Amino acid sequence: MSEDRFVVVRNDEEQYSIWPADRELPAGWHDAGFTGARADCLAHVDEVWTDMRPRSLREAS
Repeated sequence: MSEDRFVVVRNDEEQYSIWPADRELPAGWHDAGFTGARADCLAHVDEVWTDMRPRSLREAS
């Protein structure tokens, strides 16, 4: 049984999520350059997404 692969994705507001690697990315989301097992992708998101506010809110501050 093979392990499911995921890709870390980011939208234009610099919010992160993960998406199954074998599916087309949803509209408005872009590959953030990390692919792996679900747990590895979630750990990567925890590491890189340090400010949960959308980019537009951060820039307005």
